[in-house]
Amino acid sequence: MVTGRAGDGGIDGIGMLQVNPLVSFKVLFQCKRYAGSVTPSQVRDFRGAMMGRADKGIILTTGSFTSEARKEAVRDGVSAIELVDGEKLIVMIEELELGLKPVRTFALDPGFFEQFNA
Repeated sequence: MVTGRAGDGGIDGIGMLQVNPLVSFKVLFQCKRYAGSVTPSQVRDFRGAMMGRADKGIILTTGSFTSEARKEAVRDGVSAIELVDGEKLIVMIEELELGLKPVRTFALDPGFFEQFNA
């Protein structure tokens, strides 16, 4: 479920991750449409927003994460947060073919046609 609206506490969506018939996790996610980098304070803010509300968190961005943000996401003693940057997001979309149709393309080989020049 997508929640992204004013007053959502930094939570853009809620879902359930079903690992197997007996194990599932409540997951919260936040999306950031950035050209720049997500900072560690933004990771901490998201973690604070998810406290007591979910077992797992994911931050997705079209940009990147600073190295400090990556460290903060897996810091000992707190809930780990999965980070998905723009490059990883593109790979995931391509692998799952989300909204994509595979296309077969050809490149012209000029060398082949040289044999026909008279």
